[in-house]
Amino acid sequence: SWSQFLGTDYNGRDIFTRVVYGGRVSLQVSSLAVLLGTTVGAMWGVASAHIGGRFDMISQRVLEVFMAFPSLVLAMVLLVGIGAGLWTVIIAISVTRLPYGVRVVRSVAMSIKETDYVLAAQAIGVSNLRMMSRHIAPQCIAPFLVLASAHLGVAIIIESSLGFLGVGIPPPTSTWGNMLGGAVANVLIPHWPLVVFPGVAITLVVLGFNFFGDAVRDAFDPKLRGR
Repeated sequence: SWSQFLGTDYNGRDIFTRVVYGGRVSLQVSSLAVLLGTTVGAMWGVASAHIGGRFDMISQRVLEVFMAFPSLVLAMVLLVGIGAGLWTVIIAISVTRLPYGVRVVRSVAMSIKETDYVLAAQAIGVSNLRMMSRHIAPQCIAPFLVLASAHLGVAIIIESSLGFLGVGIPPPTSTWGNMLGGAVANVLIPHWPLVVFPGVAITLVVLGFNFFGDAVRDAFDPKLRGR
């Protein structure tokens, strides 16, 4: 009917309403996870580059251990340990994004710390905290924004995959992944709208975030435009 133009699920719930509400939850989780992961990663990367020495070496080895696991597997392992819920899913996804934030920002900070104005600040006795917060971190904002925008689509896919596998945000909260998982669980009862509409929503949002990430990258680095 026109009042429920996408139909209803097995329990009589409006599919359009669930897709819209599930999109709100999925976007909220993904955005907060990327913000948390990249922010902590950026601060860690600046500190690792500036302090150097043993701290930098240990940090890189720890990050290599995290990056050895696929992001989805790492998030699932973390959720098994801390339990499934809204904030635990956010934390789990943010941990999967953290190593990339550290690596990218560290590489930028390593080049910045060798510039003349940073060396001059060191010569006049500027403290490490002020050096990182006032002279190095502001120069890392552009790569931070590019990285965060690029990771939004990845976070959406991870969150949806966790919901589909049944280890994400538990019902009755609707997410796109939960809707797909519920459709597969009742595969003996054909109901294509439960698969098609959440799947299309995930695809369009991920594509949109990818285009947005490309636009942000081009804005901060015009040399890469069109590649």
